[in-house]
Amino acid sequence: MKFLEELNEAQKKAATHIDGALLILAGAGSGKTKTITTRLAYLLSLGIDPASTLTLTFTNKAASEMKQRALNLIGDNISHPPLLLTFHKFGLIFLKLYIHLLNRNNNFVIIDSDDQKKILKSISSDLPPNFMSKEISKYKNSFLSPDEVYNLANEKVYKQMALIYDKYQKYLLENNLVDFDDLLLLTYQILNENKDLAKEISNKYQYIMVDEYQDTNEIQLLLLKKLCLTHSNICVVGDDDQSIYGFRGANHKNILEFEKDFNAKVIKLELNYRSTNQILKAANSLISFNKNRYDKKLISALGDGKEVEVIENFNEVAEAETIAKRIKELIQNGVSPNEIAVLYRINALSRSIEDGLRSYGINYKLVGGMKFYEREEIKDLISYLRLIVNPNDDYSFKRVVNKPRRGIGKTTLIKLEEAKKDKSFIEFIKEDDLNFISKKAAKTLKDFVQFINFLSKLPIEEIPEILEENINLSTSYKDEDKKRNVEEFYGMIREKKDLTLREFLNELSLESDQDKLSDALINVMTIHASKGLEFEHLFVIGLEEGFFPLNDADIEEERRLAYVAITRAKKELVLSYTKSRYLRGQRTHVNKSRFLTEAGLIKGKVALKESNSLKVGSLVKHKVFGTGRVIGINKAGNKKKLKIDFGGSVREILSDFVEKI
Repeated sequence: MKFLEELNEAQKKAATHIDGALLILAGAGSGKTKTITTRLAYLLSLGIDPASTLTLTFTNKAASEMKQRALNLIGDNISHPPLLLTFHKFGLIFLKLYIHLLNRNNNFVIIDSDDQKKILKSISSDLPPNFMSKEISKYKNSFLSPDEVYNLANEKVYKQMALIYDKYQKYLLENNLVDFDDLLLLTYQILNENKDLAKEISNKYQYIMVDEYQDTNEIQLLLLKKLCLTHSNICVVGDDDQSIYGFRGANHKNILEFEKDFNAKVIKLELNYRSTNQILKAANSLISFNKNRYDKKLISALGDGKEVEVIENFNEVAEAETIAKRIKELIQNGVSPNEIAVLYRINALSRSIEDGLRSYGINYKLVGGMKFYEREEIKDLISYLRLIVNPNDDYSFKRVVNKPRRGIGKTTLIKLEEAKKDKSFIEFIKEDDLNFISKKAAKTLKDFVQFINFLSKLPIEEIPEILEENINLSTSYKDEDKKRNVEEFYGMIREKKDLTLREFLNELSLESDQDKLSDALINVMTIHASKGLEFEHLFVIGLEEGFFPLNDADIEEERRLAYVAITRAKKELVLSYTKSRYLRGQRTHVNKSRFLTEAGLIKGKVALKESNSLKVGSLVKHKVFGTGRVIGINKAGNKKKLKIDFGGSVREILSDFVEKI
């Protein structure tokens, strides 16, 4: 067992733990994967049957990497590889064997997100498919039935969602379809309804391990409890300070309550092999302001390095130029571009940094996202602008004539296409009486053409306001990121008053062409996309109140997100804020983020520790009244008083006495 010699004392203690529940609190950069794979190798080297082990992860990549690393440690001394797979893959294997217990055939078909959205669209065209899909996923992962959702709903849209959810479930059942969330939901349902089977499965998997436990949700916790029905040999590894997926349904309380739920021993991994003392000092100071966490501090194995740098700029253009210039110098000094990253909290901030990198000839890749000018909502706006400049642009006409919806469907467009012959759509609509389509559609098209003609006479800086007033494009998107991106683009147009609209569009075309010239090198991404990654030189932009932390967000999760950002840095960390930014389409003075003060990087009054931020529409849980939805918020001294609908019974409760679901 020479592989144990490569571990530090805390890692070795965790890896050699055999019986009983264990929580490995693995701080950022503390060798989490090394510890859990060594523990698996240790169990197998003791002669434990690989078939008795079950290791659950969140991605196929993580499962594959961990399996390979464990096998490399023990060589060929086992009869067959251990079961190491994602939660959902486990659910799939289980359902193939046992879905008949729900009176269903095992020849079910798994639908992907696109299939799901098509089905939902066929059920209801009133709500956006993305919104419906996310809501249903939330319900399933909170183990809520359509009836329970209906009873909890107070607003009309959520009552409607409950009915859509019910129809969707019936459609899946009738067609023997299973969606991604069903892989866990149905697995738990079967185990919950069949006690003997639950005992059999629990006896089969005597040693259970779970990676990234802080990312588990309600249904995954319930499933793990069933798997541990006959024993307590469960080892989970994670970091409560890196729990940043609340918006996906992850429950931060799962890792905080694991010790109590499973009567577990806790081992902390605090020795960090990634970052310098200066970086970790900032991270430790910042995260200490969260109340709901395990007390731990990262210690650097690398020693001292450069001081963390905080830079101020007048606006986002100056910020982008400053950072692009710094990156250019790093590359010229021999730093590999792959070791450089720029992070931000919200997608809308990528536009300015992308522009800055391009202006300095720096190639980049947008990790886990789409480049600003390639996003659907931005392409829609660009098509509007192209149509204003060139009314004969039929491609742009077809893209935006029904965005937002005006009742101009495919059938109308086909009829127009056939009738217009060699003329452009706009030219034809201007001249023809359009008596071959409905009067309503004809009037809509005439009004649309008249509006485009009116916009063509405006100076560039006036277009955003008039365009938004008349089409309400930003409000037509339910997705907050899309709204912010539209506002960011409007702001960008307003600042180009020295250009004609045609010149502005030509600039965009040149930038888009440049993007395709060569391979991207610099890493540009949201902080969420950066989790699990590390970089020698890291720049984090947008450290301002309202941008990071976001307004009305769970402040503790926002702080954990800032902690994740800081701990991605290995040698050099630069945090950036501006004095002004575009906010809701207007240039606004902004204040530097409280996180800079909390991290001990600038002097100032430290904000009070705050409880989780709740808003109207939030689902909450009370220990006596159960699950409810917030329908109103009022102040009660320095506290918040929530008006909550508990399935028809409305009560006013102080926010300290409920937890967000």
